[in-house]
Amino acid sequence: MAVHVINEARRCLQCKKPQCQINGCPAHTNIPEMIRLFLDGKINQAGAMLFENNPMSVICSLVCDHEAQCEGHCIQGIKGSSVQISSIEQYISDAYLDKVVMEHEPPKGQNVAIIGSGPAGLTVAVKLAQRGYNVTIFERMEHLGGMMRYGIPDFRLPQSILNRYTQKLRELGIHIRPNTTIGGALNLDILFRDGYDAIFIGSGVWRPRALGVKGESLGNCHFAVDYLQNPDCYDLGERVAVIGSGNSAMDVARTAIRKGSRFVTVYARRNKVSASVKEFEYSQADGVVFEFGKSPVEITPDGPLMVDTSYDENGNLVTEGAELCPADSTIVAVSQVPKDKIVRTTTGVEVNERGLIEVDENGQTTREGVFSGGDVVMGPFNVVLAVKDAKHVAESMDAYLQQKKAAENS
Repeated sequence: MAVHVINEARRCLQCKKPQCQINGCPAHTNIPEMIRLFLDGKINQAGAMLFENNPMSVICSLVCDHEAQCEGHCIQGIKGSSVQISSIEQYISDAYLDKVVMEHEPPKGQNVAIIGSGPAGLTVAVKLAQRGYNVTIFERMEHLGGMMRYGIPDFRLPQSILNRYTQKLRELGIHIRPNTTIGGALNLDILFRDGYDAIFIGSGVWRPRALGVKGESLGNCHFAVDYLQNPDCYDLGERVAVIGSGNSAMDVARTAIRKGSRFVTVYARRNKVSASVKEFEYSQADGVVFEFGKSPVEITPDGPLMVDTSYDENGNLVTEGAELCPADSTIVAVSQVPKDKIVRTTTGVEVNERGLIEVDENGQTTREGVFSGGDVVMGPFNVVLAVKDAKHVAESMDAYLQQKKAAENS
């Protein structure tokens, strides 16, 4: 490990008002306590605390935007370098993952369906299974993990971690139905018919957002969310143009280089990337070239046709010129939206103009007994924000199920 985690842990000041936790971590991980337990030789207690607070801790330690979150709020970073909190959490949570004993309360005799196995779905599944509910996860892909597995490259999040996590879910008694799409042979009505007392929709955002320019259907143009699912299926050639500047664009660019493309250029509309600082810097280190102030007006067989972009004093976009940027392949990485198969095959679940599922403050959809959370409600965010939302929804579902059972027994 490049970072000596014990030395890093010793740098923690154990602040009375830890900004790393209060303002830095969306999941409000008790970072000072984690470090204190670790330095006291109580790594298992530290791991248990992390897992209880955030079942995705081992994953968040690798893929969160730590520079903007916990480490970005570390007091040590004011005059020097922040404590490498992510490395400490990764060391502890990875060691604990294989040791955690998945216990649950006595069975409550109620069934819960989880649609989708991304961070939101898995968090709700774990929290409710621990409370004694009979949980079944429906996943349309072959393996669990959702966008964590099929949208984040292995060099950032090793799939072996998700495989280990899957085993822990089975130990908790969670049933897993892979290769099963809700909205096909099965829909929400059928799930309720078969005895599910509540349903959680955590299906994520898997439909790529198009640019809306001519040429996106050409054979040399692809979407990031499709490419990242299985990059070995693609022959991109030597020159690749990536349109977009978020973390997905960085993942695409770095993956393309690892798969043999020699010249990879990311084109950003603004004068900076929207990806995290770390992902931007690693992309540069991997040899990715960045062009700023560029906006596509057409995709051609020879590459994207780009115009220069700038903003006037009123903040309005100004474009000028048009230039071909030679590329064998162009990959569009400008966000995703939800697929609509689930809502099209049922009644009562409303969505907004962006296709995101509408919920109340408790994660309850417009249909009785159906809850939702994560990206399919908030739009494409990061893992820890999905976890934060899912924890709240799991509490609401627990309360709903208890009330439902009480009403049935009265």
